[in-house]
Amino acid sequence: MTEATFAFDGIRKGFFGVQVLQGITLEVHAGRILGLIGENGAGKSTLMNVMGGVIRSDAGSMRLNGTPYAPQGPRDASTAGIGFIHQELNLFTNLSVAENIFIEGFPCVPRLPFIARRRMAARARDVLADMGLTISPGTLVESLSPGERQLVEIAKVLAADARIVIFDEPTTSLTAKETRMLFDIIRRLRQRGTAIVYISHILGDVRELADDVAVLRDGALVASGPVADFPIPKMISSMVGRDVKNIYPPPPDSARPEEVLRVSGLSHPGIVAGIDLAVRAGEIVGVFGLMGAGRTELARMIFGLDPYERGSVTVAGTPLRPGDPQASITAGLAFVTENRRDEGLLMTVPIAENIGLVALPRFARTFTGAIDRKRLYEEAGSTAAELRIKAASYFTQSAKSLSGGNQQKVVIAKWLLAHPNVLIVDEPTRGVDVGAKYEVYTIVDEMAERGSGVLFISSELEELMGVAHRIVVMNRGEIIGSFDRSEFTQERIMAAAFRHVAEEKAA
Repeated sequence: MTEATFAFDGIRKGFFGVQVLQGITLEVHAGRILGLIGENGAGKSTLMNVMGGVIRSDAGSMRLNGTPYAPQGPRDASTAGIGFIHQELNLFTNLSVAENIFIEGFPCVPRLPFIARRRMAARARDVLADMGLTISPGTLVESLSPGERQLVEIAKVLAADARIVIFDEPTTSLTAKETRMLFDIIRRLRQRGTAIVYISHILGDVRELADDVAVLRDGALVASGPVADFPIPKMISSMVGRDVKNIYPPPPDSARPEEVLRVSGLSHPGIVAGIDLAVRAGEIVGVFGLMGAGRTELARMIFGLDPYERGSVTVAGTPLRPGDPQASITAGLAFVTENRRDEGLLMTVPIAENIGLVALPRFARTFTGAIDRKRLYEEAGSTAAELRIKAASYFTQSAKSLSGGNQQKVVIAKWLLAHPNVLIVDEPTRGVDVGAKYEVYTIVDEMAERGSGVLFISSELEELMGVAHRIVVMNRGEIIGSFDRSEFTQERIMAAAFRHVAEEKAA
């Protein structure tokens, strides 16, 4: 193999007294895709942030094209030809696509302090066309879908002619079509000689795209080599340090006759129509459907975040008022949103205080109303330990400092402390690794065993077939199929999900 385009040599980094990177030595080569994998908290993003100049290492060195490389910030990395496409997008939604693409260096009119807007639009149009996108350069980013915004983020890097591109979980917000488009772009970059680092928890994508694989575990490089040497079972065992024979723990035999959630005739024009749904105590009901089927919208209406025109929701015998989430919480309804960063956590607040948010009234002193912090911290800390949230301190460390998987466990812990009758989880394993996924499934099982009903929303059919007692299928705001576990087959459930599409084609 040729000399490395980029090389890490003994990189070390610690946060809050925890060693996150433990002497990483690794190479990245031009014209090759390196699949970087590991559990949440393994150190993948931290290592790439060192490479991208976002943070500085405590020890070790880096080389770029054979010469020492020590960026003082992200601009140094960008100038050196390193493009970093972060999991969390860095776009100005009030600016146009073209303005975002050239935000770090607008083309200017010669000898004048004015932006050469025609030249900028023409260059942006060329970059977008090269990606197969038909978005107008003048379109405001706020009007784009999450997937389109992700592709604009990629266009920023391509416009800068980066020679090394880091993709950190790039498909999280993409549809299947957009994902295929992204893969085509990555392959074209490889053909041009670009060195690529691809970070993903979707191991099938890593197998499909990568030339080489590097596995991090607890901040150390534990395995690396050609992708052909890493079938998915070996990837998983390398990541978690043990053989994982069953990705999905079997759902518990916990379902009981009494209903804890009853949705009757729930309707809102253009969103959902005539939804009838029941969840029993101890039952895990999966909700499946294609993008736009109305799954998240239904969950938000049930919880009271969004209004509905007709119908009713009852939790453990208590009718809920539409649009009143506080009443839902009081009745014992919990909702783990799919957007944990913006809707599920206070990112700068300590872990224990995040966990105590929902159950806060329970810790108020009788006469003064002041919060009994000692008791709050005891119970929140105990719940965090029970869920194996990895942190140096539950009481001083912020949620922002945690990995994605541990953040998700904090969101779940927040609701566990409230002892809910019904738990709604919307895409609870999106963006987390296989080890953290198993822990989420185990938590859901334990909730069911304690008698809670669970409504488990996921776009991954295999996941629902692994964890649910029953799956209901939504299509265009309607429930058009329900399948008991004995009836689970991918063909049958997918046929229901595509039913309206097939009917339209037949017509």
